[in-house]
Amino acid sequence: MLKLIKNALIHAPDPLGIGHIVIAGERIVYLGSTMPDLPDLFETEVFDAEGAPVVPGLIDGHAHITGGGGETGPASRVPPMGLSSFTKAGVTSVVGVLGTDDLTRNTQTLVQQAYGLRDEGLSAWCHTGGYHVPLTTLTGSARGDIVFLDPVIGVGELAISDHRSSQPTLDEFLRIASEAHVAGLMTGKAGIVHCHMGDGERGLSMLEQAIATSEIPARVFNPTHINRNKPLFEQAVALARHGCYVDATAFPCEHVDPGISAADAYLQFRDAGDKVDRFTISSDGGGCLPAFDHDGNLTRFGVGLCDILPETLAELVRAGVPLSEALAPFTSNVADLLKLHRKGRLKVGMDADLVVLDENLAVRHVMAGGEWHVREGQVARRGMYEQG
Repeated sequence: MLKLIKNALIHAPDPLGIGHIVIAGERIVYLGSTMPDLPDLFETEVFDAEGAPVVPGLIDGHAHITGGGGETGPASRVPPMGLSSFTKAGVTSVVGVLGTDDLTRNTQTLVQQAYGLRDEGLSAWCHTGGYHVPLTTLTGSARGDIVFLDPVIGVGELAISDHRSSQPTLDEFLRIASEAHVAGLMTGKAGIVHCHMGDGERGLSMLEQAIATSEIPARVFNPTHINRNKPLFEQAVALARHGCYVDATAFPCEHVDPGISAADAYLQFRDAGDKVDRFTISSDGGGCLPAFDHDGNLTRFGVGLCDILPETLAELVRAGVPLSEALAPFTSNVADLLKLHRKGRLKVGMDADLVVLDENLAVRHVMAGGEWHVREGQVARRGMYEQG
């Protein structure tokens, strides 16, 4: 069956005006302003967008798909994330990571969870390793995991400047980065080191040293949580000028202090005159959002949700950022960083991942891989163990 989405206000993310989209299977086969004349031979499902914005499916480049947490004991482990945790937020592609607990959770379970989400209709990948060195891997090396395991596209989230990290040396860090980079060259995958940035005073100094003292391209070094405090964000602005992609976390409002929101981080990054195509925003969905005192004692605990991504998108538009520009940190920028060549844009040949927004830019309908997952704001397709 073909699917025709007509009268869509298309942001691809570039604004294309009112147009029509034809989908065959999992791909977009037509996109244009002229209504296509589809032969009666083909059964066609028609959806009238009635002038509503139709945008690429969001790509969440950092989510704990197997669950995060564990900092206050076994009961604090966050459960794995279900399919609709992503789709109801307009997320059609996700990259899973391990965090503090890369011992009772490992690359094996992460890869298996990615395959499970794929079976349910989501596009899913993951990184190998976690906070600590030596990395937790499946094949015995980061390079082997990236080369031989289809869902694995990089290393992460490796903890830097954090009391929970294994305090890697510069040499250890560069060895990991070299493995990721070479594996990326061998496979065409992203081959990045996705770095969890903590609140430590060293900030991004290890990444700065790595760029200054090695031949590894700057794009390999990908810091996340860069908006968790203001000094770290200022360092990230400078680091991006070397060619790094930097990732802000869309923290819930009660977890923003002492940092800045992802929307404000983007606005400040933009005002600094830096290349906004190197800026991405992710959710930390399924991960814990802890705060610690100077002795390492937990003082606050929360859980990240993907729902914050469309809320952040709407916040950027309310702040005066054009929708087409505001979409990029959630779509095309992430696709470019992760080398997901059929994601992040709406055009012929791309995967049929799209979101229909309402007048308030809330998620109304979601299509992933050519199938409707959310209709009229309600989940239409659930994971195997999700409650109806």
